[in-house]
Amino acid sequence: MFVGALELDVLLGDIHSLKQKRSVVRPVLAELRRKFEVAVAEAGHLDLHRRALLGVSCVAADHGHVTEVLDRCERLVAARPELELLSARQRMLGPDDDS
Repeated sequence: MFVGALELDVLLGDIHSLKQKRSVVRPVLAELRRKFEVAVAEAGHLDLHRRALLGVSCVAADHGHVTEVLDRCERLVAARPELELLSARQRMLGPDDDS
């Protein structure tokens, strides 16, 4: 079993409230869930209007599949015109990792 995590730090456009931020972030999270069947959440910068840290996770039997899914998630977020992807970081936990 492989567990992959993707951390996406994004800058939002002309946002002036947390309510506006939610209206931009929620559809992105829903699209990631729907298209890639991943677990996803806003995981950081919760009190900032123009920044969001999105966390994505995927579990599969194959390392390559997890990497492919997370790469596709990253590309989807990077392609959104209302977001600017500042950084992306992937982590992988596999059967050889100690717990």
